This record gives sequence, C-alpha cells and structure tokens, in this order.
Amino acid sequence: MVVLVDGAPWFRDSAGRLVAPCSDVDAAGVVVGRTLRAIVRGRVRAGGGCAGRWWRGRGGRVTRELGDGTLAVGAGRPPAKKYAPPLPGPVFAAHFHLPGEPTGPYTYGRDTNPTWTLLEAAIGELEGGAEVVSFSSGMAAIAAVLLSQVRSGDVVVLPDDCYQTTRALKERLESYGAVVRMGPTAGNAQIALLDGARLVWVETPSNPNLDVCDIARVVEAAHEKGALVAVDNTLATPLGQRPLDLGADFAVASDTKALTGHGDLLLGHVATRDAALAESVRLWRKTVGAIPGPMEAWLAHRSLATLELRLDRQAVNAMALAEALRERPEVAGLRYPGLPDDPSHEIAARQMRRFGCVVSFTLPDEAFAERFLGAMRLVNQATSFGSVHSSAERRARWGGDAVAPGFVRFSVGVENTGDLVADVLAALDEAAS
Repeated sequence: MVVLVDGAPWFRDSAGRLVAPCSDVDAAGVVVGRTLRAIVRGRVRAGGGCAGRWWRGRGGRVTRELGDGTLAVGAGRPPAKKYAPPLPGPVFAAHFHLPGEPTGPYTYGRDTNPTWTLLEAAIGELEGGAEVVSFSSGMAAIAAVLLSQVRSGDVVVLPDDCYQTTRALKERLESYGAVVRMGPTAGNAQIALLDGARLVWVETPSNPNLDVCDIARVVEAAHEKGALVAVDNTLATPLGQRPLDLGADFAVASDTKALTGHGDLLLGHVATRDAALAESVRLWRKTVGAIPGPMEAWLAHRSLATLELRLDRQAVNAMALAEALRERPEVAGLRYPGLPDDPSHEIAARQMRRFGCVVSFTLPDEAFAERFLGAMRLVNQATSFGSVHSSAERRARWGGDAVAPGFVRFSVGVENTGDLVADVLAALDEAAS
C-alpha cells in the first residue's frame, strides 16, 4: 500500500509498518530484503540508501529528521505522564509479583528489568533501530556474541590487532573445538580468511592502533560466504558510526567507555536487527547471568542525554591535540582518523560521522613516556577511554599489544581545548629536559 508522506510516496509493509520509498517493495506492495526498516518507538527509519530519522508528530504526521542531540536527549524515555519523572528511577527487584502462569514482561530479575527495558530501547534508537541486549560489561557483550553463535567445528575470523581481551577468547573458542583465523584490520585483510567462516569479528577503528577497515566491503564479502559479521563499535559509538546501517549483523560495544562517558560504571550492549539473533544473545545472558545492575543501567540512560555534546567536544579536542603533536620532534607514529593525512582517514570519512576521542602516538622510549605521563596536570593515567576526563597510558605496560615501549594511547576529554593542549605540550617539554 502506498502512503503519501509530505508529498512523497512511502509504503506500508505486510505488518502495517511505514517504510521509506527507497526500500525494496515487491509487486504486492510488501517490503522485502535487507532494506526494510520498521517504526521504532514511533520513529520511522528510512530504508536502503535513504539516510535519516523521522518522527511522528501530533496527529501521526511524519514531519522531519531528528538531529543526533535531540535523539540522544529523548531516547528510550517513556511518554509523559502526569506527576511522573521524565526518566523513571532504577527498579531494584530480584523477583516480581507473578500469580498464575509464569508469563509476562517481568518474571524474574535475571531475565528482565524495567530499567534495562528503557535503556535498551534508548540504545536501539541510537543504533538507528535495533533490538538491544544490555550486559554487565563490554567483555560480557563481546563474549555473548562469540560464544552464543559459534559451535564446535565452526570457523571464526578475528582481528589480530583488536582489544587484547577479545583476542584472549581465541583460546577459549579453540577449547570448544572452533577454528580461529586472525588477520589485521588495515587493508580489509580479513576478507582473505572468509572461506568456511561462521562469524567474522571486526573492530574499527582498532584499539589501540586506530586502523580502519571498510565495514560495508567486509560485510558484503562475508555474507557472500554465508558468514555473520559483528562489529565492535566501542570507540565510535552509534553517533559516530552505525555498523548495522552498513549491513553488519551485530553492533557490539563496551558502554563503559564513550557511550556513558563518565568513567563511573561498567556496561556493554549487543544490537541487531535480526530477532532470532537477538533472542539467542538474550538467552545467553540469562544462562550465564551477565546482567547489568539497575543502578548502572539507570546511570547509563541518564548519561545518554549529553552524548552528542560530549562526542563533539572530544572530537574537537582530539583534532586540536593531534595537530599540535605532529609539530613535535619527539612524537612518532601519530594516529588519529580525523587527520586528512592519516592512513585510516579515507575509509573513516566514508563510514564515520565523528572520528572519536582517541589519539595514539609513540615517544622515544619507555622512560620518556613515563616522564611525560607523570608531568601532565590535567590528564589521569588510566587504562580506559571515552570519559569526559582526559586520560592516557603507556599501553605496552600491559603486554599483549604489538606496540613500542613508548607507545601512548591518549583518550581526549572535554576540558577546554587550549588548557588541554597546553598541558600536553608542557609535559613534553618537561619530559625532554
């Protein structure tokens, strides 16, 4: 059925959902193919190559595209109700009143929780329309996808330069009888490893080296071979990059980092547009008990309102810092995808809307790097990234990453740009003296 929306022909699928005109529609007027995009909490996502988010105003009229800040502020919040807070507080419950048959949305605290429901709806909106399963940490989310989708004899393709704890799952997968192949992120090298694969794991930009692969190209090649694709989108967040829009089956993230952005909670999520995949991941969470606490879920949801503001300020600061660092003779191997001459920039500019908050570079040696880190006054020494507070670390101290002893991963916060750059440059001067 064709429906005119602001003068343009849109379509209703067999379930009555409104879908953008660039979606595939068969002769019967039923939307088909991967381009189908349904209404998500009253918002209509465009299908196919049509970008944007649309919302229903009063009277049900689809009126205009929402900006990222507007989306983040309202994401997952329930309709206004007299005398109720805009965001209900956390629900602390191990069990719920459940007379009769054990059915309904809330039965037991390891299965579901109203606070998770709102958070998952919010992240689903930020992901461009998706089912979301939240977890107690980023690694819980990563492990849920890898271990719920792979069986003995399956082939898994992992990046050899991704987050080191993700790589540590190689041994676990192999102990279950899976075959693990590994290749670098840069150059879409994983495409050469796809034959017979069940699941391809992508991390772009990679942590900590900030290499990038072409998500859409990897997805196309993987799907041709019958493989699923999961993308670790931790560094970019859904407002910086949407893997599901590029065809990925899963978007996974450690929300401990930039999504929540305050360095005060552990959380992760898995997003997918395939209901069966979502259910398999949800069952894994229930089975292993890797559930988020309601307080953490509520804090995370509250933090989403400032996501665009934080990401934009961090991106400005990261670019300013990168530009200042490349003028310093002590700095080698400077990487930031936003720099026009960065090896990752061309692909990153095609698939990312924001380049993130992480800058990496190498100082002359371990001692120099330690003097530099100790000399900064505004920057914490910490191993995470994405917080409003700038932090940095000498990554080689952990082992496991193929980086030089003087390699520094710098997470740029929201401090005033001039203050932050001045602090870094002064610390370089002190380290060199």
